Amino acid sequence: MNTALTVHRLHFAFTVTYHYLFPQLTMGLAALLVIFKTLALRRDDEVYDRCARFWARLFGINFALGVVTGIPLEFQFGTNWAAFSRAAGGVIGQTLAMEGVFAFFLESSFLGLFLFGEQRLGRWGHWLVAVLVFVGSWLSGFFIVCTNAWMQHPVGYRLGPDGQILLESLSGLLLNPWAWWQYAHTMNGALITGCFVVASVGAFYLLSGQHEEDARRFLRVSVVVGAVATVLQIFPTGDFQGRLLAYHEPVTLAAMEGLFRTENGAPLAILGQPDMENRRLDNPLVVPRMLSFLTFRRWLAQVKGLDAFPEVDWPDNIPLLYYSYHIMVGLGTFFIAIMLTAAFLLWRGTLFRSRWMLWVLLLSLPFPYIANTAGWTTAELGRQPWVIYGLMRTADGASPMVVAGNALFTLIGFAGLYALLSVLFLLLVYREVARGPEDEAVTGAG
Repeated sequence: MNTALTVHRLHFAFTVTYHYLFPQLTMGLAALLVIFKTLALRRDDEVYDRCARFWARLFGINFALGVVTGIPLEFQFGTNWAAFSRAAGGVIGQTLAMEGVFAFFLESSFLGLFLFGEQRLGRWGHWLVAVLVFVGSWLSGFFIVCTNAWMQHPVGYRLGPDGQILLESLSGLLLNPWAWWQYAHTMNGALITGCFVVASVGAFYLLSGQHEEDARRFLRVSVVVGAVATVLQIFPTGDFQGRLLAYHEPVTLAAMEGLFRTENGAPLAILGQPDMENRRLDNPLVVPRMLSFLTFRRWLAQVKGLDAFPEVDWPDNIPLLYYSYHIMVGLGTFFIAIMLTAAFLLWRGTLFRSRWMLWVLLLSLPFPYIANTAGWTTAELGRQPWVIYGLMRTADGASPMVVAGNALFTLIGFAGLYALLSVLFLLLVYREVARGPEDEAVTGAG
């Protein structure tokens, strides 16, 4: 790997990872806002309306930061990945343009109405606007995931005479089977982030004796939705994504599992460290035959190991890929345990006075962000050494005229700028959480 390519990859990895801290919460909150508004209507409960207003303010802060940090990514396709954009722009330009023209404007327009138009819209009109914000937010997620899914599993294209990749079927692009399971898994991951953030703030208010009526509703909604979402993240969404890998990117699956040799009845690695020098997994803790069963539904099915593929096609950082995948799965397992335990306590009527559980929910806040980041790291490292799987290698997609020093200069600039944005974001969120939902009820009625 040459130095300029390394810096280009670090550059995009840094900016896209930082950017996705914000959309994952807005997409998760969008669904929860609809639930708050629906409960407010069905139960004629003003407190649920107050909850929606409070979380809409935090949604707006996240949305603004997401827009600001998302714009540089579009430019990076041209500055850092010009060869990739020139070759594949006719395909990925379709979904990226639809995201901007249809989804982004739908979401941003109705978000303004949701934040400032409640008095004029009435209760049903405000509920409808919440639904449209949700549709815009999740439609935006679909077009972005659809773009990435095409890079993982390119369909609906043909090669032009000059080597350009041309779109042959828009429906093929939008109905890519890889996209739908990736979309379900990604959006459910965003919903889990939203649930943990809402639960964490609710736990904080109860532990500190503030805004207790609102905090109980935060917890009721987030724990019930979170319990369902965490289970769905493992099955069926995670399970079917794994099976897609087994059929279409088997070398990626082998690297994720640290499976160096092809085996009939392959084990599932729970723990262990990839030893690249000796081509083995050190100190392994495995479940015998489980990988074969999970991928092919047969205990003795053959699962190809890394030895079945030329080394030139192996992901170029197998240890990081392996650890990212296991961090994602490990945290996902903890999330199920936390949310199901909280749901059980809620059903028993003891959640709101179980301080140990409230502390667990409060301190869980950063971990969905870590799990989502680890998931995207797994997806992107697993596709290597291809920028478009099977069609274009990553080394061929970078901008040949941008040297490492130039890319490093802008990377340092982004790091400094994002540090300032982080301070601004935390100050704004702190102010809103300190202000609380009840204060909004007073101003909203005025």
